[in-house]
Amino acid sequence: MVWVMQSTLSDPRARVFKGFVKKLSKEKNMLDEYNLYALVEKLAPQVIAKERKIYKGVSANVDFYSGFVYQMLGLPNELFTPIFAIARIVGWSAHRIEELVNNGKIIRPAYKSISERTAYVPISQRTNK
Repeated sequence: MVWVMQSTLSDPRARVFKGFVKKLSKEKNMLDEYNLYALVEKLAPQVIAKERKIYKGVSANVDFYSGFVYQMLGLPNELFTPIFAIARIVGWSAHRIEELVNNGKIIRPAYKSISERTAYVPISQRTNK
């Protein structure tokens, strides 16, 4: 696989997740709420860039829609933060270890594959090359 550097234009996880969120919001008859989130996602970068004088761009990450999904699933509000933390504790720990090993720096590479897409092959059907 070949990778090249790419500036942060969006969180690819958020783009994928957003599609599932929209589908769930239709099923739960909460499309108006989804549309509000989508509008905030669209307008917020413009407001942030203007108010904070940030020109590199900002975008919603995968967590932007998470609370809305928890709400649609009927989870109690008190569980939103613990679920968020549980899902991230390994990453936070890895970042801390990386920070300690690299004299206070966390490296955040952004890469985009430039190789051709290939069909998924289940592990049981793969051969070692």
